[in-house]
Order: sequence, then C-alpha cells, then structure tokens
Amino acid sequence: MRRVSVAALVLGVLGTPAAPAAPAAPATPAAPPRPAGYRSAPDARPVRAGAVLPGPGTYTDSIARGETRTYRVRLDGSSNVFLSAVLAPAPGSAVDVVDGVSLSLRTASGLLCGMRTDIRLYGDTPRPVADYVSRRVEAGRDCQEAGEYDLVVEGVGRGGDDGRRGPWRWDLELGYVVEPAPGPGDGPPPAPTVWSTEPPASFGEGSAGSGRAAHGGTGFNDAAPLAGAGTWRDELRPGESRFYRVPVAWGQQLFARARFGNAAAPPGRSALPDGLRLALYNPARGAVDERKGLYTGDPATLLLATAPAAYANRSEGATDAVSAMRFAGSYYLQVSLDRQAPTAVPIALDLALPSVSAAWAGQEDAGPARGSGPVFGSDSASGSGPVFGSDSVSGSGPGSRSARGDAAAPGPDPVLRAVGIAGISTGTVLVASLAAWPLLATRLSRSRSRARPRPRGRHARGA
Repeated sequence: MRRVSVAALVLGVLGTPAAPAAPAAPATPAAPPRPAGYRSAPDARPVRAGAVLPGPGTYTDSIARGETRTYRVRLDGSSNVFLSAVLAPAPGSAVDVVDGVSLSLRTASGLLCGMRTDIRLYGDTPRPVADYVSRRVEAGRDCQEAGEYDLVVEGVGRGGDDGRRGPWRWDLELGYVVEPAPGPGDGPPPAPTVWSTEPPASFGEGSAGSGRAAHGGTGFNDAAPLAGAGTWRDELRPGESRFYRVPVAWGQQLFARARFGNAAAPPGRSALPDGLRLALYNPARGAVDERKGLYTGDPATLLLATAPAAYANRSEGATDAVSAMRFAGSYYLQVSLDRQAPTAVPIALDLALPSVSAAWAGQEDAGPARGSGPVFGSDSASGSGPVFGSDSVSGSGPGSRSARGDAAAPGPDPVLRAVGIAGISTGTVLVASLAAWPLLATRLSRSRSRARPRPRGRHARGA
C-alpha cells in the first residue's frame, strides 16, 4: 500500500505526461518597408497649368498621362536659363518603361527653342527622373529675344488598357535656374581635349566596411553631402533610390563607383535586368550619364566616369555626357534598386575627383581654372547646393576613350565615299578619282583638325 500511495502521490504531483506540441506554422516573412517618397524643396511654390513662373526657384504641380501643362516664363535677352522637370512617381506606383514627360521651351507663337527633351522611367520601378531644357544667349541660337516664353510639359506613356493599371497622375517639380553671367573679360578657356578614363590608382582602396556612413536623400532637395574623395557606406531597400551631392570644381573629373554587396537572389528567377542603377545629374538637374546592371543577389559593381567640368563643354562637348559637364558646383548621384529585390542591399560608394585643369588651362597649379565661368551653389559639400539641381542618358562608358576626339571620331567621309563609288563605275572616273584623292584627303584632314564634333540630342541646338 505504501508503494502504491507513493506512486500515486508522485503522479498526482507531476501530472500525466503532456501530449507532444504541434509544430509551429512557418512565419510569413514581413514585407520590406516601402521607401520614402520624393521630398520637394521646403520653399517650393505650388502652381497650376497656365501660371507664370515669376523667376528662379522651385515649383510643384502634378501631371497625368496624356495631359499637357504649359507654364509661362519671362526671359531677358542676356541670361542663360535652365528649366528642369523632376517626375516623381510615388513608391509602389505601377509604372511602365515608356512612362514619363516630354519637356520643351517655345515662343509665344509656338516655335520650338532648340530640341525637345524626353524624360522616361525606362523600367518598371518608380523612381525620380529629371532633365532640363535651356535658353542660351549666343549668336546663331534660337530664342535670343527678351519676352514671354512657354515651358510645355507633356505626360506620355502607354494606357492601362491591359487591366493591370489605370491612368497615372504623379508629382512634378519644376526648377528655374538663371546662370550667373561671367564677369567682364572672363572669357572661358577651351574645353579639355584629353583626359584619363581610368580612375586614380588609390581609387576605392579601402573595403566597403571601412567607409564612412552616409544616408542618401530621396531626391535633389535632401541629397546627402559627400565631401570629396573617399568611400561611403549606405543601404538600399527594394524599390528605393538614394541621392548624394558631390562638389565638382572647374577642371575636375568625377569617378563614382557603386559596389553592391551580397543579398538574397530574386525569387523565381535568376536575375532582374537593370535591377541596379547609378545615375548622375549636373547642378541644373540635367542628366549627365547612367550605368545599369543585373541584380542577381551576388556582389556587383557599376562605374561612372565623367569628362572634366568646363564652361566650354556646352559648345565644344562631343557627346551629351561631355556637354552636360558644363558647370562647377554640386552634382547629384542617384543609386537605385529594383522593386522586386527581396531584401535590402548594402552599398559602398567610392569617389575620386582628380583635377586636369593645370594640363589644359595653362595654370601653374591644379586648382580651378581662372575665367572658367560661374559656379552653381557652393563648391564645398558642407555648403548648400544650387537652388535645384535627352534622351534619358547618353555618353560613352568609362574606358571607351583616351581622348575626347576619340569618342566621336568621324566615320568614312561621305565625299570620299561618293568619289570611291563613282570610281568603281567607270575606268575614266576611277583614274580621275585616284588623281584627285591626295588633294581631297589633305583638305578634308585640315578641315577636321579645325572642326570639333558637335553634340547630338538635347544639346545639339539651343542648349
């Protein structure tokens, strides 16, 4: 009895054995937080179509696909003016590769002042995109007279007829910049014709983990200042763009490299085309250049290199990317990650700013060239940048040229081609052509040595 009582007592204290616990349901991974939307300038003034933009500053509106919005601007007859548009779809918006705006400056009678500028998303991830149109005061260019002009913004894109999305309406930020006029006798020196396409030997020597911490902004108005050469660390969330402000002086090149760290592979596919982007804008918010790469989850690198900043690039630049390096001041780097990336990605930004001003401007030192033109905003990252800040992007990639002339070396001359074809037709013309060839080639060679290649696209006329 005692043994039974003890056993009963033990069972009573401990209780009956518990049933095995049911396996816990797998936790559903939390969706990545949505990126912050584009922050407009604190002093931006709201406007509506038909309004007068009274002068330099920042203005906000919105635009829909298929809509045309016109704003009036009064220009004098002596200032260079740059009018920019930033299209900023809200994070999470359904976008199409051809969505965007077309931007043009016109006379009151409707005549175009130079080329129309097309600003497109060129992807299915919403992100801020920008560019400008301009009126330059220079003999032989369009729209030189003082008076009232129209800034025309047209919303473009495919319709939502496939049922996946409806008509869009997105935020629009307009920038109005008047370029400071050069002082008396401040004629700019010629643009450099030779520069390095290879970054300095010390470029990005440190590891990504050894860089300084930075937190990029949502756009031009809150871009994080990066004080010159070095390495900075940040992190991109899916669908996010981050902006950084970099001071570039006259005669300086900018080498920028974005290093994307290890992350998760995209679910259900091996890669996201153009899932990584590195873009550069000039102080007037004009598109300079862009690099794109696959997102696979593996480490990846994008490298962007510019021509030296020179006032004369606006008329002597051989490509749009060279011509856009026409200012000294704050340039803007934009780093973007595809919305379908499953996780955040660590990034390291390497910057180098070698100066070539001494080589091409005849300076005794390598500082900013004298007489190079005005500076937009502060030339130091600690100061405030300009009030604001094409084809979408253009220009040859890094390593593709050793001199500006090489980037746009002319192809077979049409005159020589015509002479050669005619010579094939008959023996008589062949003999005459061969006899004339040395003289003709000499004349063309002399002509080429004097003439500079002209930029194409939005910088071809009136920009």
